[in-house]
Amino acid sequence: MWSFTSAVEEYAAVAEPFLLGDPVRHTVALTVLANLRAGMPVTDPLFGWWTAGGEVRGAVFSIPPHPVGLFAVPVEAVEPLVKALDGALPVFVGPPEVTGEAIRLLGRPARVVSERLYRLGTLTVPDVPGRGRLAGPGDFPLLVSWYQAFGAETGMGEGDVVDRVARRLSAGELFVWESQGAPVSLAALSPAAGGVCRIGPVYTPPSCRRRGYGAAVTAYASRTGLDERCEQVVLFTDLDNPTSNAIYQAIGYEPVADYAHVSYS
Repeated sequence: MWSFTSAVEEYAAVAEPFLLGDPVRHTVALTVLANLRAGMPVTDPLFGWWTAGGEVRGAVFSIPPHPVGLFAVPVEAVEPLVKALDGALPVFVGPPEVTGEAIRLLGRPARVVSERLYRLGTLTVPDVPGRGRLAGPGDFPLLVSWYQAFGAETGMGEGDVVDRVARRLSAGELFVWESQGAPVSLAALSPAAGGVCRIGPVYTPPSCRRRGYGAAVTAYASRTGLDERCEQVVLFTDLDNPTSNAIYQAIGYEPVADYAHVSYS
């Protein structure tokens, strides 16, 4: 049975213990909770939990305009969820078996992006000229432009980019790699949730690519996370980008699970 609320703490009281049972696979859902508690602005949020046998066995969140998060939804709960939401699932992300069931019920989507979740094992720091550092206020205009470029390239830029960069910069979540005194790559690190931090996005402008900067800034942000903020670090990749998958594995990231990002609009 699905139950729904728009109240963050009501949802957290019921669903958070379930989500903390696997903080790596539930990293996005837990990070959303952490961001909401930190004051992230939202409009028309919806949270739900699936109860079976008297226990919470699933959870879902909708934070428009971001994808509906099906990360913690069991397959048997998909059809009741689709019915409860009257099919209002324009964009969603979750494990392939879950998103596949949703597609069966909703019909052919406009776009499906296959993703993979990685967890950092033993970090191997690449030998790349330059240095990593925490981004500061002076980087704000550049980081906004890079976020916008990342969204345009991936088709996954949702919401107010200026506000998001401002919040992440203020929270100390953005890192840059510098070469010859100039920023050449960006990596973001989410706040710890269940002992897990998540890297993303990672962006290097086209003129600076194929020089190892993306790997270097990811390694730097990952090391900062492990040293100062969390017990584990994870990240998602686009499976259609073999270069990024190879780069992250080369610095120590190991596959955990696959996901699909599905869009009907």
